[in-house]
Amino acid sequence: MNYEICTQTDTGLARDNNEDAVAFDPVTRLCILADGMGGYNAGEIASGMAVAFIKSEMGRWLSQAGRHANAKEVRRAMEICVENANHSIFNAANSNPQYTGMGTTLVVGVFQEDRLMLGHIGDSRCYRLRGNEFQQITKDHSLLQEQIDAGLITPEQALTSMNKNLVTRALGVEDTVMVEVNEHRAEDGDLYLMCSDGLSDMVNNAVIADIVKGDASLEQKAKQLVAAANAAGGRDNISVLLAQARQATVKRGLLSRMLGK
Repeated sequence: MNYEICTQTDTGLARDNNEDAVAFDPVTRLCILADGMGGYNAGEIASGMAVAFIKSEMGRWLSQAGRHANAKEVRRAMEICVENANHSIFNAANSNPQYTGMGTTLVVGVFQEDRLMLGHIGDSRCYRLRGNEFQQITKDHSLLQEQIDAGLITPEQALTSMNKNLVTRALGVEDTVMVEVNEHRAEDGDLYLMCSDGLSDMVNNAVIADIVKGDASLEQKAKQLVAAANAAGGRDNISVLLAQARQATVKRGLLSRMLGK
């Protein structure tokens, strides 16, 4: 399976700085998106540290382990890298008064052939478009999601709730954190969207789905998603990562073509 990957990030219309960070490694197919939180520029520090640390450490492990590392090994490596990133951010926050309380959400994915190992913390999300079906494949670690799960509010009521930004799990806030890791089977034609809540809070799923289902290029779709969030008010930083799965085609040799094989 081949994967085309692109990213787009924007400060939005209401913020002075961008506390989101997003990156990918085309060789190891490692994808990372983080949305920082904290006073001054602390959120920017936290998200930047998370992305840089995981890209370096996880990327190095994937390069050494090769693309054929099994699912259990990839899962464990991801858990260890996220744990180490958490310690790094937590220690920085406790060593520098201006960074006290900083933290970040996280979505991290590793694409291997027809498998996606996906980890997340907080309310940054990953969606998947398969055929005509568009669905969220991560579950927010947030007060709002807990209220929905408990039957206290409906998903429709959640759209207008005042508790949208209260996460129950974040990287770097405490000395330990649990990353939720799930394995997904990737199919030819799948389109994966990772995003910060600067997109998902401003643009409803139906509009996001219409954009990713369009005929535009991957890069154009990423720009259209950011533009839609800004058109809706752009009250937060907006980051998206798109990954398109395509079945690899094997080129036939000259002799095979001559023989009709």
